[in-house]
Amino acid sequence: MLGLWNPLAKKWLPYLLNRVTKTYNKYMKDYKRELFSNLNDFKGPSGDLKVLELGCGTGANFQFYPSGCTVTCVDPNPNFRTYLNKSLAENDHVHFQDFLIAPGENMPQVASGSMDVVVCTLVLCSVENVDGILAEIHRVLKPWGKKVFSQSAIVQVPPLKKMRGVCNLHHR
Repeated sequence: MLGLWNPLAKKWLPYLLNRVTKTYNKYMKDYKRELFSNLNDFKGPSGDLKVLELGCGTGANFQFYPSGCTVTCVDPNPNFRTYLNKSLAENDHVHFQDFLIAPGENMPQVASGSMDVVVCTLVLCSVENVDGILAEIHRVLKPWGKKVFSQSAIVQVPPLKKMRGVCNLHHR
């Protein structure tokens, strides 16, 4: 039975998260605006802002990113691509770089010291190797870069409080 779970979760999780995202962002918009408010302070010497989002899912954070930033998305689930494309179309202020299908613990496609900001929201609770993902974040981040983490905020969203305890999905 467990062998069926992984393929089903990979297929249906993007659909479910896409449905939940609008409600989640409605309740969390002020928090997210504050969370991402100073990203432009971490632009590189060229004036560009390169953002790596780990566990990008449906692109729920794009609307809160500063105009003109370049985003590289990483997610182990290729089925998020359709929803990610829709979110990118709705957020044309964000410049899309790439969608890498990889776990955050192993991103050889991302060059060391190449990112100004790494965003990791509602992800760490669903990875098997937290130390591995933190090591990769440090590897790809520029020395002056910023790490943005946010966890377990879902329990603060009234319609979603019933979802407490669903973390640790290990949805690879």
